[in-house]
Amino acid sequence: MNKGKHPIVIAIASVSGGKTTIVSHLNSSLPNVKALFFDDYEFDGPDDFIEWMNNGCNPNEWNLSPLIKDLKMLLMEPLDYILLDFPYAYKHSKTSEYIDFAVFIDTPLDIAMARRVTRDFKDSSVKNILLDMNNYIRRGRIGYLNMLETIKPNSEFIVDGTLSISEIVNSITLKLKEKKRK
Repeated sequence: MNKGKHPIVIAIASVSGGKTTIVSHLNSSLPNVKALFFDDYEFDGPDDFIEWMNNGCNPNEWNLSPLIKDLKMLLMEPLDYILLDFPYAYKHSKTSEYIDFAVFIDTPLDIAMARRVTRDFKDSSVKNILLDMNNYIRRGRIGYLNMLETIKPNSEFIVDGTLSISEIVNSITLKLKEKKRK
């Protein structure tokens, strides 16, 4: 139990197709922990998402105040860990000051795409799946490549995203124990 110390804030980042699952499993396996999920929020951001991606995907163009507010509240609780399902890791200046440890799950883009399609399009028509694939080819891939260039190199721990969920969770847990000993 955390006795008077601030919780360790861990950001889990990756391209689409794995963050939420890993954070959920970590939330069940770590002691005295709470999690915040990026997709649970609606944020104000750039009006033109395509233009935002074409201009370098600057995370600071997003107003993440609702997430920051909830994070600050959790920091006041006697927790050991706070998990953030958070795509930007240290790259969003207003959230980076709260993050103690950033993990990047390095998932090949084809696997991330397959995971996302099987997750998001279970009951969709082939037409919807094809529209999404075309959108990915024209636009979405730009954002994923940007993450590989910006978020991955700025994370303390990089995990192989081709590993099983339990192997990813175990490797993150071991790294956290190692970090805590230092």
